Amino acid sequence: MILSNRKYILTLLGVLFLAAILAAVFTYRETHASFSGLGKPYVAVIRIEGPITGGASGNTLLDGGGGITSEELMRELREARRDPQARAILIRINSPGGSTGATQEIAEEMDKIRSAGKPIIVSMGDMCASAGYWLASKGNYIFASPATITGSIGVYMDYNNVEELMDKLGIKNDKIKSGAHKDILSMYRPMTAEERAMIQTMVDDIYNQFVQTVADGRKMDEAKVRAIADGRILTGKQAQDLGLVDAMGNYYDALNYAGNAAGIESDNIMIRTYGKGMSWTEIFSGELSRSGQMLGRAMGEGLKSSVLSGNSSALSQGGIHG
Repeated sequence: MILSNRKYILTLLGVLFLAAILAAVFTYRETHASFSGLGKPYVAVIRIEGPITGGASGNTLLDGGGGITSEELMRELREARRDPQARAILIRINSPGGSTGATQEIAEEMDKIRSAGKPIIVSMGDMCASAGYWLASKGNYIFASPATITGSIGVYMDYNNVEELMDKLGIKNDKIKSGAHKDILSMYRPMTAEERAMIQTMVDDIYNQFVQTVADGRKMDEAKVRAIADGRILTGKQAQDLGLVDAMGNYYDALNYAGNAAGIESDNIMIRTYGKGMSWTEIFSGELSRSGQMLGRAMGEGLKSSVLSGNSSALSQGGIHG
C-alpha cells in the first residue's frame, strides 16, 4: 500500500511539473504574440475581466479563479504609463463591479496615465456595471455595444443574520468585546438602529464619491448624475443617450480610435496586451507551491490509508501526533 501511494505521489508531481512547463510556454506566447515591434509606438491593451477585488493575484494553473485584482491592474497600468512607446491605453472592461476600495486604487493609476498625457480609451464588453463603470468613467472616450449592460451607479453593503437558525439548533453565540460596536455586522445578532445609521453613513459617503467621480469624468452636472445614480442598470444605447457613453462600437472600433488618438497612422496598429498570462516565476512559484500542498495532503492520506488497512504497529508504538 505504501509503495503504491509513493508511486501515485511521484506520478502526480510529474504531471504537475509538466503542466507548469506547458502553461509557461503557452502563457508566454500568448502574452507576447501580439507585440513584436520593439521600439515602435503601440497601443497598450489592458483587460478587466470579472469581479474586481483587492490584493494580489492568487491565480495558479490549478486555481481556475475568476476576476481581477487591484494589484494586477495597478502593475499593468503603471508599466504601460512608464513605457514611452505605449502611446495610448485601451481598457477592455467586462465586469459586473466589485470592491470600491480596490476600484479607487486602480482609478488612481488611470489618473496618473492621463496626467502623463496618454489617452485612455474604454471598450465595454457584455457588462460594465457598478465599479466597472466607475473605472470606465475615468477614460477619455467610452465605446459600448447597444446591448451592453452598464450603469448600476450606486453602493451597497449586505450581511446575514442567522440568529433564529442558531436558536433552532440550540446554539448560543457569546463574545467578550472591547466596545459596543466591535461586532457590528455580526450574523449572530440584529443590528441596532444606531449601528444601521452608522453603516448608512458609510454607504452614503462612498456613494457620493462614486457620483462625484462620474460627474468629473463625464463632465456632467452632479445633479444630473444623481438623477440616474439609483442603482438602475442601462443598455449601452440608453447610457449613450444619458451621456454616460460616447459612441457605439466594438473592440476594434475602440482600438482604431485609440490608435488615432495616439497619432499612430497605420492600418495595422501595433498592440501589446498586458495581463494575458503569468510570468515563468509566477507559474513555477504558484504551481510548485500548490504541488507541495497537494504532496503533503497525499502523503497524509497515504499514511492514514496504511494505518486503516491494518498497519497498526505505528499506533502500538506510542501513537501518531499531528
